[in-house]
Amino acid sequence: MKKLVLLLASVGLMTAAQAAYKDGTFEGEGEGNHGKITVAVTVKGGKVADVKVLKHTETDMIIQAPIDNLIPEIVKNDGTKGLETIAGATNSSKGIIAAVNAALAKAQ
Repeated sequence: MKKLVLLLASVGLMTAAQAAYKDGTFEGEGEGNHGKITVAVTVKGGKVADVKVLKHTETDMIIQAPIDNLIPEIVKNDGTKGLETIAGATNSSKGIIAAVNAALAKAQ
């Protein structure tokens, strides 16, 4: 009986750890080097499927590195956990990460 209770408890914990996001498109904002960065995060099947930068006031050349490098990692990792900023575009990276986190908070 104890084994069954422990098994059920561990399955419950694993399920909670793998909680999926609600499907849909959610917007979030973060602060970049020169102002707000707005993103749209699309969730399909409970996972991050796409991230698009909708608005920003960053230098195009600077924000391009986080767009090209961070966004595929966010989709691959199903979120921003463990991501590092892009050298030379630290504040833009932080702004995108914060915006994605704000959007994903709406998807929970």
